[in-house]
Amino acid sequence: MTVPTGYLVATLMNHTDLDATSTPLIRFGIELRRSRRAVRWSQTELGRRMGYSNAMVSYVERAKKAVTSKFAVKADEVFETGGTFYELWCRHSKASLLEGFPEFADAEAKCRRLREFALTIVTGLFQVPEYAEALAFAAVQRGAITQSEAEQRVEFVAARQRVLERKNPPVIHVVLDEDCLVRPIGGRTVMLSQLDRIGELASRPNITIQVAPFTLGENLPFTMPVTLLDLPDGSAVGYAESHARGYLERARETVTAWEREYDQLVVEALPKSASLALIQKARKELAP
Repeated sequence: MTVPTGYLVATLMNHTDLDATSTPLIRFGIELRRSRRAVRWSQTELGRRMGYSNAMVSYVERAKKAVTSKFAVKADEVFETGGTFYELWCRHSKASLLEGFPEFADAEAKCRRLREFALTIVTGLFQVPEYAEALAFAAVQRGAITQSEAEQRVEFVAARQRVLERKNPPVIHVVLDEDCLVRPIGGRTVMLSQLDRIGELASRPNITIQVAPFTLGENLPFTMPVTLLDLPDGSAVGYAESHARGYLERARETVTAWEREYDQLVVEALPKSASLALIQKARKELAP
């Protein structure tokens, strides 16, 4: 049963309790409850249709439990809302991310070309779930984020990777610092899976992966991770992070300077075949 389009527009645009002061999680719960009531379903009936308990539906409607991307997608299927709940989930998941990152993620989702340098940690675009979980839950152990925020970060890493499966995916060129291959995130089993994933992605026609070896030393042009995005309107933006925040750079002069540095990095990094050989070597040294 489809929820009336006019009803959805009204709930999203006209109700005061969906204003900017509401948290994304509260907004998701409000919209779920309104959509359910519009078709006169009980929480039990909605739970049955979605494959969840009525208690889970109640928790979500009252913003008492974090929402997963799977839950959001299922809500869109049940209510035939064409992505409304998934978009609300994206807003919710971004709330726990580094300042400045959500704006970058929006640009990344629609880019035509992506160039990235990953330092120390494999880019989130390529991370297997276990690798992302190891990073997020280590931050919980350090007291940097909450358990709920860690779960949201892992969910968002998976959501970001939807760009890889687009019907017309962007052209992607990633240079991994050699440290990404040998830093033992999550232990041996996780790293084996992660290295296999990198190898699989490298075989795709739209993806090029190079490795910047340790021997580059002081000639490595970047001292922080950097991403360059070419957007559909012909513009280019850059993104970089400090420990405290991320920053989307739009100034053409700065982005052009970053592009020059990236071009130099590509020249200095190992060629594709040698990069793949180094990835395979790292895997072989990890294998029991």
